[in-house]
Amino acid sequence: TMLHSTLALSLLLIAVTSNLAMAIKKEKRAPQTLSRGWGDEITWVQTYEEGLYQAKKSNKPLMVIHHLEDCQYCQALKKAFAENEEIQEMAQNNFIMLNLMHETTDKNLSPDGQYVPRIMFVDPSLTVRADITGRYSNRLYTYEPQDMAFLIENMKKALRLIQTEL
Repeated sequence: TMLHSTLALSLLLIAVTSNLAMAIKKEKRAPQTLSRGWGDEITWVQTYEEGLYQAKKSNKPLMVIHHLEDCQYCQALKKAFAENEEIQEMAQNNFIMLNLMHETTDKNLSPDGQYVPRIMFVDPSLTVRADITGRYSNRLYTYEPQDMAFLIENMKKALRLIQTEL
């Protein structure tokens, strides 16, 4: 019947529209896919270039996390990083944040090699702060899950350097 097909069509339309609405909602939350588990409340930039631009524009330091999906040390660090409220809050409010699963062409971001995980800071004058290091002399920019307090100190140091130098 005519009524039957009209009903079927409007039900189909409702289904399509609600799927569309969900897709649009998803679009809005796009940055979450960029978090890759490092913190969903943080706004992540997509590329190193974008990070540099935002750092300069906002006068905030850029924090770059190099990691790989199948690296157990990265996974362990990610968990500790994501669960640490102070780190998450500082990352959200005071830093431009980037996590990368590939190497950048900027050799300054791998002063002692291209290992993962490694975390480096770039100040708003776009200088890579090779002087902000972790606690391991063989891999200067690596952190372990138990090093979160140390990482917090380094984040604070990166923020202090802006005040004193710029």
